[in-house]
Amino acid sequence: MGTALDNGIKPYNHYGAYLKDKYNGQKVFKVIVDGNFTCPNRDGSKGYGGCTYCNVDSFTPDTARKIPSIREQVENGIARARTNYGAEKFIIYFQPNTNTYAPTHLLKMMYDEALSIDPDNVLGLSVGTRPDCLDFEKIALLESYTDRYDVDLEMGMESIYDDTLNRINRGCSHDEFLSTMKMLQNTPLELCVHTIFGFPWETEEMMLRYADEINKQANIKYVKLHHLHIVEGSIMGAKFKKEPFKLFSIEEYTDFLAKFIPLLRPDIIIQRVFGIADQDLLIAPNWGLKKSAIQTYIDKGLEARGVKQGTLYSF
Repeated sequence: MGTALDNGIKPYNHYGAYLKDKYNGQKVFKVIVDGNFTCPNRDGSKGYGGCTYCNVDSFTPDTARKIPSIREQVENGIARARTNYGAEKFIIYFQPNTNTYAPTHLLKMMYDEALSIDPDNVLGLSVGTRPDCLDFEKIALLESYTDRYDVDLEMGMESIYDDTLNRINRGCSHDEFLSTMKMLQNTPLELCVHTIFGFPWETEEMMLRYADEINKQANIKYVKLHHLHIVEGSIMGAKFKKEPFKLFSIEEYTDFLAKFIPLLRPDIIIQRVFGIADQDLLIAPNWGLKKSAIQTYIDKGLEARGVKQGTLYSF
């Protein structure tokens, strides 16, 4: 018979299973689009250099960044997903940098163009951004697509502590995140929150409190849980090379997730349980495994520890 995991049942509310159930077993794939955006803490609006953990590609002049057009990216992404993964339906995912950091009329042109390609098979729009780069006008634009598409708005919360946000040059306070969540209180948008675990000055107890803060926000539908990794081209990477600091091993991170996931509200869907970086950019921690092997290791570790999402959630 095998374990629940052997039968495709994970010890948490898993995004892949959610999509499969929602779309009647069809293979749904996210197609990443780079809209050539920047961020307010890169261009001087709030600061320079970007978040300290980020690979700051904005140091490269725009004229040297040969990004294909939105149409080319979507067409090529859909073709690859069909060929390599047998994908049938697609979600257009504006991922790199801050994808609401432009005038609303320009955002509409970009989103419209991306969604116009293969309209019979595009089911949704996913937009990654920062809490301080949203306003009622941009929210209204995103909401205008919800009569035709599932629209997922992904925001980087990263940490719930302003001390951490200041240390990593985030340029955005936790209060700004909470204020944006209030603006989105009655939205039809599907809200996703991104967190990073493992900043060396945050204790395990501090990190476990993220769950309480997420649980309080009734309109959060998805979360992405990432561990801190150090990459080339980042401010943190340069500091790490001079003075290395403690990072999660894969076993330690699995132990942490085994404590965190039971605290998380059981209706929340977990899109990711770990972060990834290109091997040619990754400095640490290098767990020596490919993405699928990391996923398997963590899932098996959680199952072996008897983890179930929400068992320690307090209403």
